[in-house]
Amino acid sequence: MRWQLALPVLMMALLAGCGGGKTRPSPTHAGSPSSRGGSASSPGGSGSARGGIYDDTSRPQSSRYRDNSDSVPDALPPEAIDKIPEPVPKVEPRALYGNKSPYSVLGQSYNVLSNPSGYVERGIASFYGNKFHGYKTSSLEDYDMYQFTAAHKTLPLPSYARVTNLENGKSVIVRINDRGPFHENRLIDLSYAAAVKIGVWPKGTGLVEVRAIDPGQPLTAQTLPPPPPPPKPASPGPGIFLQVGAFSDAGNAERVAQQLRAANFAPVQVVDAQINGRNIRRVRVGPLASVDQADDVTSRIENMGLPRPQVAVD
Repeated sequence: MRWQLALPVLMMALLAGCGGGKTRPSPTHAGSPSSRGGSASSPGGSGSARGGIYDDTSRPQSSRYRDNSDSVPDALPPEAIDKIPEPVPKVEPRALYGNKSPYSVLGQSYNVLSNPSGYVERGIASFYGNKFHGYKTSSLEDYDMYQFTAAHKTLPLPSYARVTNLENGKSVIVRINDRGPFHENRLIDLSYAAAVKIGVWPKGTGLVEVRAIDPGQPLTAQTLPPPPPPPKPASPGPGIFLQVGAFSDAGNAERVAQQLRAANFAPVQVVDAQINGRNIRRVRVGPLASVDQADDVTSRIENMGLPRPQVAVD
């Protein structure tokens, strides 16, 4: 797993007063396995760079946690997952910490949304487990991998979202209380329990839809994933595409497309679209066969001097 640096230290005055030992929350449902359960490193943390503010941020990243790499506990049986209550969305004040906007991590800047209402996005989910269990999230809450929570780069802390696995239709409501993942191609980082609930674990990553929930509205259609269409023989699943650019000038779009084709990327598409009444042309590579391939192609495109492509899941 490729773990990257966590969020830079925020609000040093606060941290000077809350350095000290980490907490170790107990699992909060019957039958929870120990957070030190013996299992190999999880593929799910794959590329899942954490962004929280942890208890002793004065220490080097390499020695801040009890474990050097992430892992997962013994597998949770279905009956244990069924006993974990999904969070009930409610109106909460914005957390005092973790909502600074804009903020920068690893040279990228992010703007926290002023309101989560209407947010819907598709992308790649990862998850995090043992290594961060009991440490502080960006909102200074304790991370508990046995609760349905998640980390997101731009949704306010806290907020709620329905996360649906587009490959199997399973979904879960999560409470977003952390920042991340700061891997270039990841949309959301799920708690271990949430990843198990919707089948992102043990595969490690999954193609998901994240749909924000407005706690002020009834939990009806806004939280329910659309019913899947009737299965078709040999129907392909959702595909991963990398959008290299969006151009109003057709010539510029074609020049970038030819550059990609000359570098043996295939297939390369130029897709017409309308944004705010303007005709644009999106240059995309894909569909790609896997998340690993998308990560590799992203690096190769950046090495050509082109902008970092954006992940699109269709």
